[in-house]
Amino acid sequence: MGGLLDSSSSAVERFRLPFALSFSALWLVSPTPAFAHASDRGHVLLLPTGYYIIGGAFAVAASFLVLALLPPDTLDRFWRRRLPLFAFGDSVRAAISLISFAGLAILLAGGVLGSRDPLSNPLPLVIWTLLWAGLTLLQGVFGDLWPWLNPWYGPWRLLSRLIGGSDDGFRQLPQWFGCWPAVILFLAFAWFELVYPAPDDAARLAFAAGLYWLFTLLAALVFGYDKWSRSGEFLGLVFSMAARFAPIERGDKGRLALCWPGAKLLQAEPLPASGIAFLLLALSSVSFDGLSKTFFWLGLFGINPLEFPGRTAVIGSGTLGLVVTFALLAAVFLLAVVLGQRLARGDQPFAQAAGMLVWSIVPIALAYHVAHYLTALLVDGQYALASLSDPFALGWNLFGTADMQVEAGIVAGAASAWWLWNVQAGAIILGHVLAVLVAHGFAWRLHPQPARAALSQFPLTVLMIAYTIFGLWLLATPTVG
Repeated sequence: MGGLLDSSSSAVERFRLPFALSFSALWLVSPTPAFAHASDRGHVLLLPTGYYIIGGAFAVAASFLVLALLPPDTLDRFWRRRLPLFAFGDSVRAAISLISFAGLAILLAGGVLGSRDPLSNPLPLVIWTLLWAGLTLLQGVFGDLWPWLNPWYGPWRLLSRLIGGSDDGFRQLPQWFGCWPAVILFLAFAWFELVYPAPDDAARLAFAAGLYWLFTLLAALVFGYDKWSRSGEFLGLVFSMAARFAPIERGDKGRLALCWPGAKLLQAEPLPASGIAFLLLALSSVSFDGLSKTFFWLGLFGINPLEFPGRTAVIGSGTLGLVVTFALLAAVFLLAVVLGQRLARGDQPFAQAAGMLVWSIVPIALAYHVAHYLTALLVDGQYALASLSDPFALGWNLFGTADMQVEAGIVAGAASAWWLWNVQAGAIILGHVLAVLVAHGFAWRLHPQPARAALSQFPLTVLMIAYTIFGLWLLATPTVG
C-alpha cells in the first residue's frame, strides 16, 4: 500500500511540474498593456556629436600609442600600488542577508497587492532602478557588496543547518557546466527586461522574481551555495565582475585597501568559454537596449518610429536583435584576439588569451551602464524613494518620503541635456581608455616582449575605437522615448 502511494505521488509530481511551468509560461506571455521602460530617453541631443566621436576615437587611439611606448615594468608598478585601510569581517553577513530577504518578501507582496502604476509600486522601481541600474554602479565603485546584500545566503545558511546539509550540497556540478546556467538565466533576464512587453508590470515581475529566488535557493541547497553562486546565480556573477573594477580591494582576512580602478582585473584568472560568453552578453545586452530604440533599428523592420506600436509588435525582432547583437560582438571580439595572436606570433593557447583579454570588457560595460541608466537613476530613483514609504498603496508614509516631489526637470531642458551628454560621453570615452590600459596589462603577461605585446593589441584597439564611435552614436541618434 505504501509503495502504491509513493508511486502515485511521484506520478502526480511528474505531472504537476510540466503543468505549472506551462501555466506560468502562458501567463507571462499573455497579452498585456505595454509599459514604458525606466531607461527610455525622452529627448534628442542636438549637439556637435561629430567632435565628440572624433575626439573619443582619438583618445582611445592615443592611449594605445602611449602605452605601446611605456616600459612594461612602469605599468606593472602602477597597477600594484595599494593603500591599506582597515579590516571588515563577515560576522553579520547572514543577518544582513536575512533582512534583505525580508525586504524582498515585502516587495513581492507589494507587487501583487499594491498599485499597478509602475511609478508608484516599489517592486519594479527597486529591481530595475535601484538594484540593476544602481547597485551595479555601486559595485564598480565600492567593491563586492552583493555577498552581504543578496537575499539567498541567510536563508540558505539557516535551511542547510536545519536539514543537516553540508556547505557543498548534495550533488556535484559537472565541471563542464562552467557558468553556462548563468549565461542562460542572464539571457532570459535580458529578454524579460528588453523584449517582454510589460517588464514593469508589478504582479508579473513579482511572479518572475519570486520564481527565480526559489529556484536559486533550491539550487544552492542541492549544489552548494558557493558553487551555484559561481555557476548559476547570474546577478552575483554580474556584480562580482563589476566589483573587480572598483578601487577598493578586500583581502583574504577582510582587510580593505585602496587601489587603482581596474587593478583587480589584472589579478583575475583567465575566464573559460562560458565566462567569456557571460561577460560579452552583459555588454551586448546594454548595447542592444540602446540600439533597439533608435529610428535606424525600427526602420530596418518597416516600423515608423513616430507611430511606435509598442513592444508587443516587436517581440520577434527584439528577440532576434538581442541574440544577433551578442553573436556579432562575440565573433568580432574573438576575431580581434585571433588576429592579435597572429600578429604577435604568440605561442599562448587561444583560450587563455581570450579568457584574459575579455576582462578588459569590464570598464566598457560599466561605462555603457552609466551612460544608459543615468537618467533612470536620477528620475526613477526619486520615484523609488517615494514608493518605498507606501509599498501597498494604503496611504502609509513609513520613511517620510511618500509625499516627496519628484524633480523630473533634472533631465529636461537645454542645460540638462548639455551636462547629461557630457557625462555620458565622457563615461564611454573613459571606459574605453581604461579598457585599453587593462588590455595592455594582459598583453604584457601573454607576450613579454614589448613589441609583440603592442602588435597583439592592435586589432583589439581598433575594435574598441569602433565601439566608442558606436556608443557615442547611440547617445546622439534619435530614439523612441
